[in-house]
Amino acid sequence: MNSQKVHVIACGAIAREILAVSRINSLDHIDLHCLPAILHCYPQKIAPELEKAIAEARAKGFEKIFIGYADCGTGGDIDKICEREGIERLSGPHCYSFFTGNEEFAARADEDFTSFFLTDFLARQFDTFVVKTLGLDRHPELKEMYFGNYRKLVYISQEEDPGLQEKARQAADYLGLEYEYRFTGYGDLGKELLAV
Repeated sequence: MNSQKVHVIACGAIAREILAVSRINSLDHIDLHCLPAILHCYPQKIAPELEKAIAEARAKGFEKIFIGYADCGTGGDIDKICEREGIERLSGPHCYSFFTGNEEFAARADEDFTSFFLTDFLARQFDTFVVKTLGLDRHPELKEMYFGNYRKLVYISQEEDPGLQEKARQAADYLGLEYEYRFTGYGDLGKELLAV
């Protein structure tokens, strides 16, 4: 196991999961810094915020930095930063993929083409991060515009929590989508954090 401190700059939407993986595996060498989870809704803001956080970490003397984001809708901007800075990030296009397991997620791409995904975080924060952010509370007519091409809501859960399963089921009902539950645990997140 690595004894050098690794500064992990991560999405606030996966903070709980990173802490759980760190606790389960005694990853005491991880120094976690999370950016606001709301960036999940504004991917164009992620790369500039990461650049600031990396500069701050370097100024504090951290030599080893790891990015706790996949691409997350940045169109390769995170990869450009990682290449320039000589650091690595979580593999995959987004958290739905690495929680599922990147290979498995890719293998199900055709089946899931019309699926809207929730993680534990999004099941907890559905009202804040989906309903209010998209303005569905003020303009319910937008629901069809945003979700009309989806057929099902897939809840990929990290912890088996009946309360969150019920919230995810209610989210599916609210959006008028079929509901599917998949317990994934931490997927590739654990494997990747163990390697830093």
